[in-house]
Amino acid sequence: MRILLIEDYMPLQKSLAKGLREADFAVDVSGDGKEGLWYAMSNDYDVIILDLMIPKLDGLSVLKQLREKNKNNHVLILTAKDTVEDRIKGLDLGADDYLVKPFAFDELLARLRALTRRRYEHKCPDIKVNDLCIDTVAHRVWLKDEEIILTSREYMLLEYLARRAGEVVSRSDIWEHIYEFNSEASSNVVDVYIGYLRKKIDKDFKSPMLRTVRGQGYILGGQP
Repeated sequence: MRILLIEDYMPLQKSLAKGLREADFAVDVSGDGKEGLWYAMSNDYDVIILDLMIPKLDGLSVLKQLREKNKNNHVLILTAKDTVEDRIKGLDLGADDYLVKPFAFDELLARLRALTRRRYEHKCPDIKVNDLCIDTVAHRVWLKDEEIILTSREYMLLEYLARRAGEVVSRSDIWEHIYEFNSEASSNVVDVYIGYLRKKIDKDFKSPMLRTVRGQGYILGGQP
């Protein structure tokens, strides 16, 4: 899943970005509200983590402009402001969640997972597609009773396709959700990782779960 982190305090920005990437998120980072708003308007993020006390354009102004422009990304406010009035104002402007500094990183991850489930209308942390079971908390995957070992990028790709199981997902959609803005990878890398996944989850190729829809993209699950 792809995250936008708008945070100006560099030590926190760097540690959060590092931790989120290690947790298999693609992360774009901005240190001010003006640039952060541009990122948010230019890309489709699963969750935006937004600090309130940021330069050039404060967090609440960023949030207000996003909602006025009908951007429906889930927004998690991350701030040192912890009064009830501050929380009410942020939520009333369209924030989806609120986390007060200092916080436990594991709690941030849990809230991000919850917001992602909400976006894709999944209540359960496990996603089941045919014979696949994906544990989105532990990032483990089983095919029937056998655990499938995936690389970080393979897992990100599979989770995104599984959240949209039964839908045709275009190459550009995949690219936008599992690669960062400044990624140096070429666009055909999506096809390469689709190939890697097929070798692991469609071993017998008798009734493949991951299929190509010519000229449109890929589909996981559903009927051929």
